[in-house]
Amino acid sequence: MSKYTIQSLAALKKEKKKFACLTAYDATFSRVISESGIETMLVGDSLGNVLQGHDTTVPVTTDDIAYHTAGVARGNTGAMVIADLPFMSYATPEQAMINSTKLMQAGAHVVKLEGGQWLCPTIAMLTERGIPVCAHLGLTPQSVNTLGGFKVQGRSPEQAEAIIDDAKAIEAAGAGLLVLECVPSDLARTISELLTIPVIGIGAGNSTDGQVLVIHDMLGLNPRPAKFVKNFMAEAGGDITKAVMLFGEQTRNGSFPAAEHTFN
Repeated sequence: MSKYTIQSLAALKKEKKKFACLTAYDATFSRVISESGIETMLVGDSLGNVLQGHDTTVPVTTDDIAYHTAGVARGNTGAMVIADLPFMSYATPEQAMINSTKLMQAGAHVVKLEGGQWLCPTIAMLTERGIPVCAHLGLTPQSVNTLGGFKVQGRSPEQAEAIIDDAKAIEAAGAGLLVLECVPSDLARTISELLTIPVIGIGAGNSTDGQVLVIHDMLGLNPRPAKFVKNFMAEAGGDITKAVMLFGEQTRNGSFPAAEHTFN
């Protein structure tokens, strides 16, 4: 069992305490991350990029996520495990239920899906049936072909208002967490203050309740890191466990992300 739940993360938010999240794809990194005190791990469809070598997350399948979730679950020593529902695995509520069941049975504690208000019936159905949901707004990588690339979202007043409306609707539908990716920091602050559920940021400034990074990125293994990435491995002198612990510490004390990692 996880030491952390949707409810305990909500309690941290209420106490104004931040928490950390890192991606994990195997038992070894799962053990290192969870033993280092990181509260949540994400079995992300980012594995399509960092493990499979694809340009996008679109080719990743539910079976891929389930396989890696099972490995992460076996190495986990107490973190909450979130698993991504990959591209087109939740186009209908029925698909979402079948594929979420597979991920939960593989060892996930929460499933994550990308999209706005059109997902509200799906979120309601999953949560009513005992499957906790993490929503994902802003830059949604599965929609990269529609968005025209990996671009910051919510910079115009109209875009920002649409994301705020989606966030409120998703919370009302029953989502227990929200990931905000690549949005201006002031928009992320507004949404984090509006919602009672915890908000996890990536490229969204340091006003969110938690932060997530891809493990390969924060260890400095990406030759073209995004603006929001910090190389914690360099600061840790090449020690992986220390790098993971530094990420957790700097997330909790609010020193990460700094201004240079933030979109305005």
